[in-house]
Amino acid sequence: MTGLDAEAARVDTSRPHPARVYDWWLGGKDNYPVDEELARRILAVDATAVRGARANRRFMQRAVRTAAEAGIGQFLDIGTGIPTEPNLHQVAQSVVPQARVVYADNDPIVLRHAEALLHGSVEGRTEYVHADVRDPDTILALAAETLDFGRPIALSLVALTHYLGDDPDGDDVYGLIERYVGALVPGSHVVLSQVTPDLNPEAVAKAAEHFRRGGTPFHPRTLAEFSRFFEGLELLGPGVIPVCGWRPEPVDVVAQAEGIVPVYGAVAVKP
Repeated sequence: MTGLDAEAARVDTSRPHPARVYDWWLGGKDNYPVDEELARRILAVDATAVRGARANRRFMQRAVRTAAEAGIGQFLDIGTGIPTEPNLHQVAQSVVPQARVVYADNDPIVLRHAEALLHGSVEGRTEYVHADVRDPDTILALAAETLDFGRPIALSLVALTHYLGDDPDGDDVYGLIERYVGALVPGSHVVLSQVTPDLNPEAVAKAAEHFRRGGTPFHPRTLAEFSRFFEGLELLGPGVIPVCGWRPEPVDVVAQAEGIVPVYGAVAVKP
């Protein structure tokens, strides 16, 4: 694990952090009043926020299980967030006990809880990299100390891209994702999910504005904009779809009956 203990102590509680807002929606306790305040404000304008966070988490679990059942034994999860069981490595190693998992995040609170991410199977290995998604060179170099980039890897960026822009003068989210995918060999899997304005435009627009007022950039994307992340890749069925509908299990069918959440998800394979 990289990062200094002092870094974990530098938690800014004066402004909300998306990982902690997400933690509040998931029923976690690793958040502060400023995070709860923003989470409640967003929930007031978008009643799907809690259901969406939970549906997105279940999508991650199904997608990871799908990759592991396809024989993938290495996982790189960027934008890990605060640990919530079952964590990605627990899902992967329940299928492939010897699976290797590298988590990457830049939130000091995630660093503080990194030890919880490192308790994997006896046969497997889990590591944590304290770095920002916008620094692919660092993340890929440190991940390569645990993962063999000469073999297929499942790359997971779940509920992360809507915090990254595509302004030529700022973030280049498409170029960034291409950089990570470019480091993967054929047979690797790519797992993404993203908030969309397509399914509830008014509520998502209001939620995005609350995020921005709280100091967090937020970029919902349309179906066409999200699908662009998968150019050159082979989508697994059922393709790009709201997360509750991606290979749903019974709990997801029940969740769908409560209404579709405005989050797209998909899994693709690098040919």
